[in-house]
Amino acid sequence: MADAGFVVAAINHPGDTARDSSRTDEFSVLVERPADMKRLTDFMLGAWKEAAVLDPKRVGLFGFSRGAYTGLVVIGGNPDFGALAPLCDRDGATTPKCQAIRDGLVPTEAAVHDPRIRAAVLADPPLYEGLFNRERLANVTIPILLWRSALGGDGVVPASVDTLEQMLPARPDFRIVPNSSHFSFLAPCPPKLAEAAPILCTDPPGFDREAFHSAFNDAAVSFFRKHLE
Repeated sequence: MADAGFVVAAINHPGDTARDSSRTDEFSVLVERPADMKRLTDFMLGAWKEAAVLDPKRVGLFGFSRGAYTGLVVIGGNPDFGALAPLCDRDGATTPKCQAIRDGLVPTEAAVHDPRIRAAVLADPPLYEGLFNRERLANVTIPILLWRSALGGDGVVPASVDTLEQMLPARPDFRIVPNSSHFSFLAPCPPKLAEAAPILCTDPPGFDREAFHSAFNDAAVSFFRKHLE
């Protein structure tokens, strides 16, 4: 995106990064991620030293995996964390989120949205069972380019992304990447990363990640140029 002329800002969410996963399984991260993004936009349009070059009417968002969940909330989605209770009961899960549900500590505060976001590209969001429904997505009306992998993985079930596409009040530009898995959306891996983290870098047989990302990048650039004019 930067090579295409966009100003790009990316952040790490405290407690939910590759180097610090101390809160990855807690509700607090799911609550705070959208707030983190709003603060980032506040900074870029306000305190950033080059803020004067930015057009506040041309702000877009890209999110992959948990970032796509985050983006969905930022642009108007209202997750129902209590809807995860049946999943915890059925699977007997003992994650921090399930323990919070059993202890009656499900977050109920209003989700953080940011109406300054005018268009969003979302890829393979992990949509926990019942987290969103049509009513809770009723305010998600900006243009969306929604992608999903063919095979999913890492908590992403392809059918759930299909359901999301059907529930959104403004139908997105929806694209399915043939023969792809969840991590196919990550940029092609350099050799050292491929050796250190093969799960992030291994695609289904026959999938060409470099060729896909050339098309994926072009599609994102074209989408933002169209909708952030």
